Amino acid sequence: MNILLVAATQAEINPFLLHHGFQNLSIREKQIGEHQVSVLISGVGMVATAFAMGSYCAEKAFDLAINAGIAGSFDTAIQPGDLCRVSEDILAEFGAEDGSNFLSADTIGLGKSLFSATTVSGFPGYDQLINVKAVTVNKVHGNEKSIAEFVKRFHPQIETMEGAAFFYACEQAGRPGIQIRAISNIVERRNRANWQVELAIKNLNDTLIQLFNA
Repeated sequence: MNILLVAATQAEINPFLLHHGFQNLSIREKQIGEHQVSVLISGVGMVATAFAMGSYCAEKAFDLAINAGIAGSFDTAIQPGDLCRVSEDILAEFGAEDGSNFLSADTIGLGKSLFSATTVSGFPGYDQLINVKAVTVNKVHGNEKSIAEFVKRFHPQIETMEGAAFFYACEQAGRPGIQIRAISNIVERRNRANWQVELAIKNLNDTLIQLFNA
């Protein structure tokens, strides 16, 4: 299987890259077990991800794309270090305001804002990851009022800055895609002291290594 591993930053998947000999990304493709694995560092955010995925898909094909990275959790039952698989992701800010009401892109005919992961087999352990609903945002939340409004509107469990754009690109290319996220922080008033980025990255990469070994 030809697998495309996509991350916003190299730091998020660097332990996996080092484990499999992708030294400084001078090597971007390697055989891992039965899989030919390619690595794409997209850059942070929806725009960078859509451009990177579009450019890649215009030149190369893949059998499965995996978007891996860290995320913030709205759900206090999902704590820093936990691993999630995203089944549904929303371009949450894509739409229009009508006074205090938000009109999604779908309801006013601007396009599609809700995307889903592909059902996949062949990765023992993937189905055991926490199944979550995500939102993709340009601005990560750090204000109590806007967090409460967002939770009421979308009922999300996690937020990222790339996920829905990744799913969109896979859908446009007609290729399957899944998203794996490790929680680095609870979504709250911005407090870097409470973030556990190193733990999230360690657990994410341990999980990726285990999935590919399996």
